[in-house]
Amino acid sequence: MTLLLATRSRHKAREVERILAEVGDAGFRLVTLDDVSIPWSDTEESLEPFETFEENAASKAGYFALRSGLPTVADDSGLEVLALNGRPGVRTKRFAPPGRYPGLTRDEANNRHLLDSLGGVPSPDRGARYVCVACFIDPANGNTASFRGEAGGRILVEPRGSGGFGYDPIFLDVRTGRSYAQLSPGEKDEQSHRGQAFRALAAFLRT
Repeated sequence: MTLLLATRSRHKAREVERILAEVGDAGFRLVTLDDVSIPWSDTEESLEPFETFEENAASKAGYFALRSGLPTVADDSGLEVLALNGRPGVRTKRFAPPGRYPGLTRDEANNRHLLDSLGGVPSPDRGARYVCVACFIDPANGNTASFRGEAGGRILVEPRGSGGFGYDPIFLDVRTGRSYAQLSPGEKDEQSHRGQAFRALAAFLRT
């Protein structure tokens, strides 16, 4: 089976490919949107309007399954911070207000905005979790399934490390005392939200 990974993020695609490679042969060949020559469409900007990761992941998977005709998996991932009542949540990718942090990349601006939002909050109260929901849709038979992974941690007061992407430099893995950006790729995959969700997907496809 050819399985389409519906993401425009090169970082996310590399991470998923690595996770599934570690799982071993699950009976499918993973391809990306670039591999099957699906061009960008402005419609993609409106695929995540919902208030849950499950709904947004299903929206993206359904859209790209229809465009490609292939069994498709899409994920919606985010960061939930307890002191912010679960924000940024499904708005994780676009948390920083536009124009608030000129000269910074989107990831840098999001990290800065989160740290600013938590100014004065002590370390014990900076609990957070990463969430990933991967949704699978097979347009040939209508089969659907979703898989959720969660990874707990805390938000640091300043970035640490240069690996990973997104909020990884300020997300502390309390078991190792290191940020996700300081973990090796294998260490991160073993416990990350995305690792959990996509290993569950692979087990499902095996059966």
